[in-house]
Amino acid sequence: MFLSVFDIFKVGVGPSSSHTMGPMVAAGRFLDVMRESKAPIPGAGPAHRVSCTLYGSLAWTGKGHATDRAVLLGFDGHLPATIDADRMDEIDARIRRDRAVAPEGLPKLQFDPESDLVFDFGPPLPGHANGMVFRCFDADNNLRFEETYYSVGGGFVTSEREQTAADAETPDRHHQDLKQAGFPHPFATAADMLRMGESAGLTIAEMKLANEVMASGSPETVYRRLQAIQDAMHQCIDRGLREDGILPGGLNVKRRAKAIHDKLEAERGLNLTQPHAINDWLIVYAMAVNEENAVGGRVVTSPTNGAAGVVPAVLRYYREHCIGASADGGTTFMLTAAAIGGLIKHNASISGAEVGCQGEVGSASAMAAAGLCAAFGGTNAQIENAAEIALEHHLGMTCDPVGGLVQIPCIERNGLGAIKAVAAASLALRGDGTHIMPLDNCIEAMRQTGVDMNAKYKETSQGGLAVNLPEC
Repeated sequence: MFLSVFDIFKVGVGPSSSHTMGPMVAAGRFLDVMRESKAPIPGAGPAHRVSCTLYGSLAWTGKGHATDRAVLLGFDGHLPATIDADRMDEIDARIRRDRAVAPEGLPKLQFDPESDLVFDFGPPLPGHANGMVFRCFDADNNLRFEETYYSVGGGFVTSEREQTAADAETPDRHHQDLKQAGFPHPFATAADMLRMGESAGLTIAEMKLANEVMASGSPETVYRRLQAIQDAMHQCIDRGLREDGILPGGLNVKRRAKAIHDKLEAERGLNLTQPHAINDWLIVYAMAVNEENAVGGRVVTSPTNGAAGVVPAVLRYYREHCIGASADGGTTFMLTAAAIGGLIKHNASISGAEVGCQGEVGSASAMAAAGLCAAFGGTNAQIENAAEIALEHHLGMTCDPVGGLVQIPCIERNGLGAIKAVAAASLALRGDGTHIMPLDNCIEAMRQTGVDMNAKYKETSQGGLAVNLPEC
């Protein structure tokens, strides 16, 4: 499977790519199956009712992550990339009132969120911690068919059959599949990436661009879409810096980005800024994004919603604060970051429910570090080093959202991930790219750590900070 830059960076809605966007996409895929299939089980009548059962992390933190609303919206035919974020509450209320959904191309279907949406707190499904089963029934309550899907992080969704095939794939097989598909630089590991770059005399961004052109048709198409993604990131930051108030969910968390940004602007105008205030700029850009994510606003998976603030914050830092920043540098940043994100997703995971927050903010920090290093003209070896440094210093990070909400510690954690990314890029640029721990090994260490991590620290809100909030 080729992971495009536009697979890694997708426009959607908050608060979670795996718990909100993924289930909405999965429901949409189930509707597609319904449109294509008349009665898969012999004897069943026309489609009359649909249901969904959520397992694992989707059950444990589904309410806090708005998974229930995502399933409702998905069954109604809406998708994360195109839904009007301002109408989601209205659509949700209509479905709950009518106890029915009305997807395009299908008859009106009964769906009672109180009985047809089940949170199963038992064992997770075998394929992934984020599992869900969709079912369709006729008017006599006969099962017409069912499909199992997994939300594997970053808004990516696989069916049970696809997941089984993916689990059986090896890096060598992946390399051969890409090569047979005609991609000019079919790297499946960082070692492949460095070797191919040296052989072809190309940067990581140039190789990624060549692969994208193979997938998208022309460089102009890639550049145009990349600019649209960057614009969406900056617009999200701008919205977050304008808004204040209390975040939804019951924790009474204040939006802080606007107030902090206002103070930073005032200090800059009075020439009172301390040198370390650059960290505050990075943090406030990231917080602005993640506060928007927390209210269900429009964000870009980078590579997930929970980690959506890191890459935009470092990109904004590059554009607004760095000497020599350019539009070409921004494009290089994005292509390089996507290449690193693809390696991590393919060889480990970007799902907090699978490997903890090391797979979300850790991956985002590695992507941002690589992107910034590339934008500053770093060599391929320096870029790989930057990604490794950033990821290495997130190893073991748990996913323990308080109340199942993407707020504490997620919002501040993105800011610190951005700071680490800049530090990692700077450190790598001070060297020549030689280092002891290869990025591939660090990615494998993250995967192994995730496998060994107790499930209560992997987006179930059963451990860590999630159970250590004083009740006052």
